[in-house]
Amino acid sequence: MIAPLAVGVLIIVGWPFLDTIWMSFTSAHLTQYTGDWVGLDNYIRAFRSPQVRGALATTIFFVALTVSLELVLGVLVALLLDQPLYGRRFFRALLILPWALPTVVNAMSWRLIYNPDFGGLNAFLTQIGLLDSYQSWLGSPATAIYAIAVADIWKTVPLVAMITLAALQGVPREQLEAAHIDGASPWSRFKTVTMPAIVGPLMVAAVLRTIEGVKVFDIVWVMTRGGPANSTKTMSIQVYQEAFSNFRAGSGASQGLLIVLVSLILINVYVALLRRQGAQ
Repeated sequence: MIAPLAVGVLIIVGWPFLDTIWMSFTSAHLTQYTGDWVGLDNYIRAFRSPQVRGALATTIFFVALTVSLELVLGVLVALLLDQPLYGRRFFRALLILPWALPTVVNAMSWRLIYNPDFGGLNAFLTQIGLLDSYQSWLGSPATAIYAIAVADIWKTVPLVAMITLAALQGVPREQLEAAHIDGASPWSRFKTVTMPAIVGPLMVAAVLRTIEGVKVFDIVWVMTRGGPANSTKTMSIQVYQEAFSNFRAGSGASQGLLIVLVSLILINVYVALLRRQGAQ
């Protein structure tokens, strides 16, 4: 039973991955299956390329910004929905809607909200007096990455909130009540009772969101296509343009493997933190 499954996984996952590694050491062109062996030239050029370094910095900034805010907001939303509120079941069901939206639909919706001529955000901010004139949120290098981050956070906070909410069901209520009777503050009860119970699931959410953030492509492509002035160009877009616009498949493969390397580094950091937390 296991052997056929293992063979299937090796064929479906292992072969394309090994083929990508091989291609990254060649000068393969998109219209050619093979190229000449070039050793580490593709990787050396990638590390020396200002475009690759810029895309890598943008990706790391995007991941740090979105994942940290998603974790904080997700925990706050989960704590709120864990309270005995009127209509709690309705709000829990409503929570899943942003996450269920296709990413392309979400990106198009936020493009309309950010529209510099008739977008809802400009109308709202000018009505309450925070803006004197309409702004091009996606057209300015200073604001475009933050505008995309807001759209991404709005969609994925529900995932973190649902994972946290499930973990909150395992928090010992007796300990919370005992801490409350002893006069512990809300922050002290959260830090000593609630947090240890949800830190494991939170780390899982952090790993999942980090992997998704490092390879983010669709929401950025739909909203800005990496512009303006490459200010929102992530590594996935860099790889796509290198492989499919410049037709340099070997170079694109090497840059794609850099994304895998960044993901592995960040995942190992999370796992180390999780093990340290478990050892305490």
